Amino acid sequence: MSATGAVDVSVSGSASGSGGTIVVCDVDGTLTKPRNVCVRQLGFPRSSEIGESLNVRLTPLCEKKQVATPEMTAFLAQVRTHAKVAIVGGSDFTKIQEQMGKDILNRVDYLFSENGLMAYKNSELIAQQSIKNFLGEDKLKQFINFSLHYIADLDIPIKRGTFIEFRNGMLNVSPIGRNCTQQERDDFFAYDKIHHVREKMVQECRTRFGSFGLQFSIGGQISFDVFPTGWDKTYCLQFLEGKYDRILFFGDRTEPGGNDHEIAVSPKVHQSFTVTGPDHTITIMKELFHLA
Repeated sequence: MSATGAVDVSVSGSASGSGGTIVVCDVDGTLTKPRNVCVRQLGFPRSSEIGESLNVRLTPLCEKKQVATPEMTAFLAQVRTHAKVAIVGGSDFTKIQEQMGKDILNRVDYLFSENGLMAYKNSELIAQQSIKNFLGEDKLKQFINFSLHYIADLDIPIKRGTFIEFRNGMLNVSPIGRNCTQQERDDFFAYDKIHHVREKMVQECRTRFGSFGLQFSIGGQISFDVFPTGWDKTYCLQFLEGKYDRILFFGDRTEPGGNDHEIAVSPKVHQSFTVTGPDHTITIMKELFHLA
């Protein structure tokens, strides 16, 4: 089903028992503000307009993921009186905890970190999978070696560090390196829109590693994710399919190539909503569930 930001259905049902409705939510840009608004939200000028020493002190703040507001935390508790609530994110469990709170397992019905490769239900780990086991060391090494050589040969304005982040269920590849500051992140994002650095690298990876059974998803400002086919956010649906009458999805990157696209258009999802941020998520859910 195609993603939409419009509310055109009314959902009713109980949060208890089998059946009913479950709401599946992305994290970044859906339940929390995206990371790239950090400097402006804090009220500081852009780092290029302030002294270098101040910029050093600001950098750790800007590299943190945005956290859920108390309003969002309270609102999700309200939604749970009408439907089950699940969270799905590409980040690992620790990073989702940093964004949603250390007690997040007690405040949602399901939590799917790394798209569901680490799956929790009612605070209990119910399934686990890894890309290392899927690919094997030889194929994994081939891909990592190629990526590092490719990035080494890239002629882009700057490079920093942590070009490949190894996660349980995926690899995150960043041509500029994840150790960049927020200003460098913004600058690369603007540069990439013109020069399509990530898009070209993804095309080359698809050509070279097409037989590996991998998918590539460009997300955020500086990187792209690499994971086995079917290990996008639709992976988490296997734990929900057949258990609920309606599965609703909320995400911000539902466009083709975005990391919410596959789940947003999945036939297993009954309704998808494209949102512009947590305030928009709350607005749609209030209308959907007739909440004050």
